[in-house]
Amino acid sequence: MPKPTPMFEQYQAIKAEYSEYILFFRLGDFYEMFFDDALIASRELEIVLTARDSGTERVPMCGVPYHSASTYLAKLLSKGYKVAICEQVEDPKAVKGLVKREVVRVVTPGTVIEDNLLQEKVHNYLAAVAEAGNALGLAYVDLSTGEFLATQFPKQQTALLTSELARIRPAELYLPEEEYSNLATLIPCERHNITFGPALYFRHDQAYGRLLEHFHLQNLHAFGCEDRPAATCAAGAILQYLYETQKNALTHLRKIVTYETGEFMNLDPATRRNLELTRTIRSQELNGSLLGVLDLTVTASGGRLLRTWVEQPLTTVAAIQTRQTAVAELTLNMEIRERLQEALKKTYDLQRILSKLAGNSGNARDLLALKNTLVKIPVIKTILQPLTAKRLVQIRAGLDEQPELTDLLCRALTDDPPLGLKEGGMIRSSFHPELEKLHQASTQGKKWVAALEQQERERTGIKSLKVGYNQVFGYYIEVTKANLDAVPADYIRKQTLANCERFINQTLKEYEDLIINAHDKSIALEYQLFLEIREQVLARIDQLQTTAAFLAELDCLVALAEVAVRYNYVKPEINEDGRILILDGRHPVVERVLPRGSFVPNDTAIDSRDNRVQIITGPNMAGKSTYMRQVALIVLLAHIGSFVPAKSADISLVDRIFTRVGASDDLATGQSTFMVEMNEVAYILNHATAKSFLILDEIGRGTSTFDGLSIAWAVVEFINNLKRIGAKTLVATHYHELTELEQRLEGVKNYHVAVQHENGEITFLRKILPGSAAKSYGIEVAQLAGLPREITDRAREILKTLEKNELSEFHELKQSKGEKESKEGKAEQRQAGQQLPLFELEADVVLEELKAFDLMNATPLEAFNKLYQWQERLKNIDHKADSA
Repeated sequence: MPKPTPMFEQYQAIKAEYSEYILFFRLGDFYEMFFDDALIASRELEIVLTARDSGTERVPMCGVPYHSASTYLAKLLSKGYKVAICEQVEDPKAVKGLVKREVVRVVTPGTVIEDNLLQEKVHNYLAAVAEAGNALGLAYVDLSTGEFLATQFPKQQTALLTSELARIRPAELYLPEEEYSNLATLIPCERHNITFGPALYFRHDQAYGRLLEHFHLQNLHAFGCEDRPAATCAAGAILQYLYETQKNALTHLRKIVTYETGEFMNLDPATRRNLELTRTIRSQELNGSLLGVLDLTVTASGGRLLRTWVEQPLTTVAAIQTRQTAVAELTLNMEIRERLQEALKKTYDLQRILSKLAGNSGNARDLLALKNTLVKIPVIKTILQPLTAKRLVQIRAGLDEQPELTDLLCRALTDDPPLGLKEGGMIRSSFHPELEKLHQASTQGKKWVAALEQQERERTGIKSLKVGYNQVFGYYIEVTKANLDAVPADYIRKQTLANCERFINQTLKEYEDLIINAHDKSIALEYQLFLEIREQVLARIDQLQTTAAFLAELDCLVALAEVAVRYNYVKPEINEDGRILILDGRHPVVERVLPRGSFVPNDTAIDSRDNRVQIITGPNMAGKSTYMRQVALIVLLAHIGSFVPAKSADISLVDRIFTRVGASDDLATGQSTFMVEMNEVAYILNHATAKSFLILDEIGRGTSTFDGLSIAWAVVEFINNLKRIGAKTLVATHYHELTELEQRLEGVKNYHVAVQHENGEITFLRKILPGSAAKSYGIEVAQLAGLPREITDRAREILKTLEKNELSEFHELKQSKGEKESKEGKAEQRQAGQQLPLFELEADVVLEELKAFDLMNATPLEAFNKLYQWQERLKNIDHKADSA
């Protein structure tokens, strides 16, 4: 019975161990795939499918060149596949028979380190979630930079875990198999690439032991997670997964940063989306987001850190002011700012360079980039010398010049090393005496070969004679068939071709050994020297990673200063008194897309006492949503230590920002627009505090008018109530009935967007003013949108009719005598924090109709019908009131 060839036996044994992965099997200059892997790869990569004899049958096969494999890897990863890289781990020239092969690395979405598979200014996180006792742990690592963080949450606060996952947006999420049914419900709607691992890896004893072994510690007190078992479980599990996939020591993972979410402002997924912090809602692009405006960083690591700052606003005055002071000093020194940016532009991404070197995937060009960066450190420190801001002084002190390492790299590396490690040309001849001898031998030998060619042409008279070289036959003398008669007797035939013959003589054979051996030896020595230099770099990886972090932070501070100067931002004052006072505030993104000077600024005055809830009315497109987002973004900018777009600003420290803006159906979970809206409102009401800042845009619009109005009314009452929440809140609404709350509730104030209305046409003035809007101008806006005139004219007729019915009466109802008499009682209700009866207004409408009914001139049937209608309406009011 036929047996598989030795190569296919080797392949099948390795594939059995990595059955869940597409196996890139190295054969010569290609990564080959066989069987089902070949069928999948040929389809997904759109490459030719062939076949190969396995010894028992012809099997499907396809392949990709090893030197361009990363392009194909990217395509497979983007389609959800994971790839095991199987390399030849022996030199084929030194082995007789089958070359030994091993999987040297498994590539998954969360373990990518190749530059062309990563976004420069975006972290690529692998995250793990674990459960221990009454806590949930989260750990995440960016293998390309060495960043490793962990935290944990009480199990009942799953929303915090969801928010953190939404913030970091892991490329891959690692979960224990048996826990999937429980933990999957905590994952945000954006489904991550999920990998399942043995539950054993997530056990505390296993995870704890793995962490101690990796970091060479007796306990985890130094990292702050000794008493955080859930965080420890997640961190240990993720480390075990990395050991299994990366097949190396992960020496660049030097520490775990354990943090509490309370150290930063927690922003829920809806708020991040609605405020478009790092990407736009529609296109999911950076351009058009807040980060798109702020990101004037000139380094990749600076861009990644600035993204983190935007996503994690600070929550203490001291931390905010430390950044502010640094930014402020940089804004006052244009020359220093420009010199710093020029110097930083010439540095490289040390974080990712060090990770590649530690992962045995770096090359001499990475060392050269490291050298060119270190050369700039003394320059940057000199530029920083005159600055006195505390954080800038700390950064200057923390930048390590590494003079010995810099000198080593300058002496060792050539100016333009190749990508490959075994091609030669990486190390200067002068760096090592033996290498210099080998280079000289190789160079002199090549010169000798060139001289030999000229000598043999003269000796034989064959002008077309050439001396050449190939890897199969070595050096040779080539003579065309037309000149074979002139070949000397000492030439030894080596190869016959169609148009020529190739020969060798004794002299050429002797020099061939010298040249080839010198070349091979020099390549081997250069590789060995590269490894030694790399080890010296990795011995200093702690200091180098610290320097890399300081460079990134300096880039961020310079960028924020440049934004402040370029876009006319001001330094906000930070208070803890609950007041937000903004003079001529502007939307940081919208003003950038409008013609210069055309954005209309607005003032904001809101506090925790008499002016804590503002109800904003006005037509669609007038600017209500822009204004509310503008205030939220200014508050957020102040909390990251940035200057803000305003003439002046005094910003209260807030614990969280919440937004409820717009909604759409969530078809995947079967939720309607209204249900999505109510979920978001419920989340806000359950998590907001008196120190929070809320913006609510058009709540209650997805259901009937009275239902929606009732919900909106009750929500505003609840938020305004100091015994419930008492948060600073902006509410945009088309329910003009809500404006009556200004008279009924202390702390509520009405504002409107100014509109000019002439001859049936409206002009948006974009100005927020005290008081409520006269109307919504919905028909006029519809006309601006291009609805046919026939429709808008008919709509006006219908509106006039509706304004005569109970909706109009409800809207226009004046305060009755009975309401005036009960004003004192209602004031007592306000002070006691009780809710006010919304539906008494509709009952008053019925009462007014009853008073105005001309009973003496009505027929018995008319009187009976009216009485029946009033009775039914009152029953309906009671029913709605009970439901509310």
